[in-house]
Amino acid sequence: MTTADDRARRAARRRFATLRRSVTLFRAFLVEQTDPDHFYGLLAADSVTQLHGYTELTGRTVLDVGGGPGYFAAAFRAAGSHYVGLDPDVGDFSAAGESVAGMLRGSGTALPVRTGSVDIAFSSNVVEHVAEPPRMLDEMVRVTRPGGLIFVSYTPWFSPWGGHETAPWHYLGGDRARRRYERRTGRPPKNRFRETLFPVSIADTLRWARSNDQIDMVDALPRYHPWWARWVIRVPWLREVVAWNFVLVLRRRAEHQPDTVQKSELTGGRVAM
Repeated sequence: MTTADDRARRAARRRFATLRRSVTLFRAFLVEQTDPDHFYGLLAADSVTQLHGYTELTGRTVLDVGGGPGYFAAAFRAAGSHYVGLDPDVGDFSAAGESVAGMLRGSGTALPVRTGSVDIAFSSNVVEHVAEPPRMLDEMVRVTRPGGLIFVSYTPWFSPWGGHETAPWHYLGGDRARRRYERRTGRPPKNRFRETLFPVSIADTLRWARSNDQIDMVDALPRYHPWWARWVIRVPWLREVVAWNFVLVLRRRAEHQPDTVQKSELTGGRVAM
């Protein structure tokens, strides 16, 4: 049953997802390589505000899978959360001037975290860098307490930025795009096809979510788009290209909760796979 708090958060999400915000994010995206502090600082603050539209953050334990250089640590701690970041490379944690205190080194597909121990499992732009995304998603569900939230975003392969620095040539094939990048720059890309970058689709993730009986789908949306563009997630194939970045918000079911039909409030029903 929808509560007054649910309705208030839904209204807040609509006020948040404006065209002005979308333009600001896409402009910042253009300077990701030249001014990473600006882009990632803005993205972290934006992500925390977006997540707050689904759940309270103050006093909550947040596990950030793929915590990276510390921008998200600063944003979550400023929101009053107990933040724990996890990354395979601890050296990345210091890039934003953050201490490695409270950070974990480990794999997203085998989280060194106790089952049901965090309120929120969060991950931003990591899924596409994992060879087996379902394993990582299963692990995020496992470590989340019953009633807790899982928030995952990533860049789908057929998005204009799906090939990352090799885009848009990834549309002609990941290997070909990689070779072209090496010819032009004289070095391999950081995001190497099928080594550190993998082709993940929105359909893949929705299919995983539908098959997992431990979660309910709360929302599915294009991360950077204004609220009135959410409908694109309902259209197979089109969403893979125009969503740019996909967000899936899930809630861990209480133990022994009977099976229910998973719904996305974006559609009022099932999101087509």
